[in-house]
Amino acid sequence: MTEVVNVQCLKKTFHIGFFRKRVEAVRGVDFQVREGEIFGLLGPNGAGKTTTIKMILRLIYPSSGSVRIFGVGPENRKSMHRVGYMPENPYVYQYLTPIEFLDLCGRLMGMSRQRRRSRVDEMISRVGLSHAADRPIGKFSKGMMQRVGLAQALLHDPELLVLDEPMSGLDPIGRKEIRDVLLEQRRAGKTLMFTSHILSDVEMLCDRVVILNRGKVTAEGHMRDLLKSEARQTEIELAHVTPELRDELMQLGATVTHEEPKFVVHIEGDEGVEQALQAALGRGAQVVGVTPHRETLEDLFVRQAV
Repeated sequence: MTEVVNVQCLKKTFHIGFFRKRVEAVRGVDFQVREGEIFGLLGPNGAGKTTTIKMILRLIYPSSGSVRIFGVGPENRKSMHRVGYMPENPYVYQYLTPIEFLDLCGRLMGMSRQRRRSRVDEMISRVGLSHAADRPIGKFSKGMMQRVGLAQALLHDPELLVLDEPMSGLDPIGRKEIRDVLLEQRRAGKTLMFTSHILSDVEMLCDRVVILNRGKVTAEGHMRDLLKSEARQTEIELAHVTPELRDELMQLGATVTHEEPKFVVHIEGDEGVEQALQAALGRGAQVVGVTPHRETLEDLFVRQAV
């Protein structure tokens, strides 16, 4: 697949305070974003995600390393014209309405008046702000502000979308609506790169992820490859458990708890599940449910952040 973003050995060192203390925010980051995929950039607070994004977009200059977007450097204006950016805290003029603000953004992008009119109306409707299109943005909630930020990022129909915490401040309904917009963009052939602390959304949306910790890449790859497929623990719910069956299950290494009116059996991993089920059925117990608990993105995130 064609590489849309190529980041090589990217580093950024800040000098803080009167004594110019060195702070290495990003320390040799490498990754690629491929055409048509949704790419997640993850990490705990202070891991270097936003700094990396700002270096990619040339909002700040790297100390060393290289960035290429659509095969050329981000200093190339034509390549950046193909990029839409939504910062974590959108920078908006508080006294403008969404219509006025998006029209201003369109003018700065060089869009014609007719094109601006049609795209502004379309984007306001698409992000769910039609009911507030004539209100000053300064009166908006955090979630509504995020919608304005997404609308301006989409306004000029970019090929690459770079979104910093796009779900921040949204309620569950708003998150679903924004997820639908992002998936719609991918179906249209666009490439998306975003950061998020809402790991359930990342797990649903992303094709590949990179996890940063203290300015370094600690994990990278497809979601299916990073998350362990085997069960960490299997939970079996049983009814009509006799003392003899309970003793037999415990001899198999399971833990058995009585949660009226059923018994819950916990078995580590996949091994032993079949034996436990055979023992339960052989002693006349009723199997209410079997639930394998597999590794989630949150488990991987915590494991990499340690």
